[in-house]
Amino acid sequence: MRIPELFDQKRPVFSMEIFPPKKKANIESIYDTVEKITVCKPDFISVTYGAGGSMTDNYTCEIASNIKKKFGIETLAHLTCINSSREDVKEMIGRFQDADIKNILTLRGDIAEDCDIKKDFHHANELAIEVQRKCSDDLEILGACYPEGHYESKSLDEDIQNLKYKIGAGVKVLISQLFFDNQLFYEFMGKARMMGINVPVSAGIMPITNARQIQRTVALSGASLPHDFTKMIGLYENKPEELFEAGIEYAANQIRDLITNGVDGIHLYIMNNADVALKVYENIKDLL
Repeated sequence: MRIPELFDQKRPVFSMEIFPPKKKANIESIYDTVEKITVCKPDFISVTYGAGGSMTDNYTCEIASNIKKKFGIETLAHLTCINSSREDVKEMIGRFQDADIKNILTLRGDIAEDCDIKKDFHHANELAIEVQRKCSDDLEILGACYPEGHYESKSLDEDIQNLKYKIGAGVKVLISQLFFDNQLFYEFMGKARMMGINVPVSAGIMPITNARQIQRTVALSGASLPHDFTKMIGLYENKPEELFEAGIEYAANQIRDLITNGVDGIHLYIMNNADVALKVYENIKDLL
């Protein structure tokens, strides 16, 4: 099914994100994770692109295709462009089409220090235009949004204007970067709607359940940390079991509040951890 149609049929749409392993030998572990989370009844599962956006040893297409075949769950394949040429993108689109993948998330991709930046694409909207031009009938295009603004934008208004370029390029659904302060998401949504962003927006939620996530994910995302969140970290940072439970509760409370306030969708970043997905789902399933 095409993901924009899901948003026409139900709200909130509930989805999850997984990432491919670095080695092909570990792919079966991904399918084990997906099998466990099927009880959560996700409307779709997104599969991230290879680290650094490389087409070499990139299992996004294979995993997204097999999830559809094995489990009957719709998938969203990520596609980045920062180190891709037009020929690279053309080849990847062909792979998606051959694998019967109907939905892709167009992203610029992060610029790593050793990233081989090519000059054909500079922004995600340029990638969306390319996909739309080559196969508008075969693929639905989704994009990312940033409730606190992209770090390269001078202001939130400028960032929302960039979102309008994405939508003009064919993006029909937006998925947000993770955030921990719902009020900032509501303020973003109010401003986005006022500025003419009318496509569905799915809220990205990542449960923080271990100390490593605090050091890596939280720092890299640049997300604001509200008092309740920092208090939780201060209490449980060195208590793994308590932090796991507290992180699940914090994310579940975020989601319950978002659904109560009419969010279009919830996109759960599970970091390939089925236990996290199952625990969160148990706390929110009555609202889905």
